[in-house]
Amino acid sequence: MQRLTITIDDDLLAEVDAFMARRGYDNRSEAFRDLLRSGLETADGAAGDSRHCIATLSYVYDHAARELPKRLTQEAHDHSGLAQATLHVHIDQESCLEVTVLKGERREVKAFADHVIAERGVRHGHVALMPVEAAQDHGHAHSHSHSHSHSHSHSPTTKGVKK
Repeated sequence: MQRLTITIDDDLLAEVDAFMARRGYDNRSEAFRDLLRSGLETADGAAGDSRHCIATLSYVYDHAARELPKRLTQEAHDHSGLAQATLHVHIDQESCLEVTVLKGERREVKAFADHVIAERGVRHGHVALMPVEAAQDHGHAHSHSHSHSHSHSHSPTTKGVKK
């Protein structure tokens, strides 16, 4: 690990200290490391490279939009190598939230997320990418089974849900 000395103005340091207090950092080194990682990731955001990442794709969509749930489900199935798991939440009679965990090359994950967010009927979307090392063979196989259930009844089951 390298030790760096930097000079920053008092106002910027006050912002860093406030950031640390809000997030609960114990020391400036950890805060600066996280801020640098985030800044580098943002700066590289347009690079569209082949580094591996894991991501969460969150989006709210209009359940009643013509064929949209079917198209979104088909997109996930067509990209099953990227889409690892999906959480489906009924917000109200018209709106659903889905959070999909994606894993793969950054450019493929970003392209898939951008495509889903751009679908007609998707109201809000956000993707958060985090770099990871590519999977390596450790001499043993992993077996995973996945089950998907798609239920689209929109009757409120939670007290206090507004109609």
